Amino acid sequence: MSAVKHHIRGTELLLLPEKAIYWPEKDALLVADLHLGKVTHFRKAGIGLPQEVETENLERLSQLIIDHKVKTLYILGDLFHSHMNTQWAKFKSFMASFPQIQFVLIRGNHDILDEKNYQAANLKYYPDRLILEPFILTHIPLEAASKYYNICGHIHPGVRLRGKGLQAIKLPCFHFRADRLVLPAFGAFTGTARIEPQEEDCIFAIAEDKVVRVS
Repeated sequence: MSAVKHHIRGTELLLLPEKAIYWPEKDALLVADLHLGKVTHFRKAGIGLPQEVETENLERLSQLIIDHKVKTLYILGDLFHSHMNTQWAKFKSFMASFPQIQFVLIRGNHDILDEKNYQAANLKYYPDRLILEPFILTHIPLEAASKYYNICGHIHPGVRLRGKGLQAIKLPCFHFRADRLVLPAFGAFTGTARIEPQEEDCIFAIAEDKVVRVS
């Protein structure tokens, strides 16, 4: 796996091809848009999707925690996709397997369970935002200007790259703007939304096991 170092407001961040960010100074991992339970939600509706996708999400997250000796995991919203299903119990079991880790959730628009469920799951829960200087962590990108640099999710950014001839591919990406960074969706069954970068933006695409700067 090939990660890339990038500095924002004097802070080093490590962009990981697993669609996450490691913050070395804090021994922290940042992810967004896991959408756990989404496959189960669709299967209940009669749409045949492989259940293994749900397991893959937590296995990938587990390996990142182990590899980077993470002390805190910040989830920038949309941890769970919809209403309660069996995946919630599996996530509680996952957290129990890492008793040394502090789990933190900043609520996303899909996090619709009653707040007591998050408390029972031993998460630190923030309904809107969390300030960790020089950053402010949210799910939905801030519209109003802030003195803090906004790290967020929600958009599931993807960038379209063109090759010679008519070849084109859309890849998940880290989208840096002057005032914010939008993380790619961590969940394996989430899709991407094509972004239209501005000239001053900085885009790092994820191409299989590599993070590559494309603008």
